[in-house]
Amino acid sequence: MAFGTQDETDDVMNEINMTPLVDVMLVLLIIFIITIPVMKHAVNIDLPRATNQPQEAKPETVRLSVDAKGDYWWNENKVDDKTLPGMLQTEAAKNPQPELHIRGDKDVRYERVAQAMAQAQQAGLRKIGFITEPKTN
Repeated sequence: MAFGTQDETDDVMNEINMTPLVDVMLVLLIIFIITIPVMKHAVNIDLPRATNQPQEAKPETVRLSVDAKGDYWWNENKVDDKTLPGMLQTEAAKNPQPELHIRGDKDVRYERVAQAMAQAQQAGLRKIGFITEPKTN
């Protein structure tokens, strides 16, 4: 090994190394081959038409309360036993039919609540619900 000879190791390279350039160009070519068909591909679909008509209003809820004495209250207005069936039939004839929410006092006899339910069923009301207080621990 001679340290003084420079003929073999110090030859200046006059050419550009093309391998990294070719690698970059191949990667770009693959990216363009994959993305161009995706951008031009379209599916023909028939989209629905939107309208500006307002939606149908939800029917109001009727609140029928039975207090501790057994009196009926129709949306916070006192009602006697004779007019209640007529009011229930009027509500049953509406389209769409409103919901009937029955609130019974915990001290009232169950018989009064059952009578209100029976009258609502005879009038033709189909949506009857009960309102209760949530149990607290």
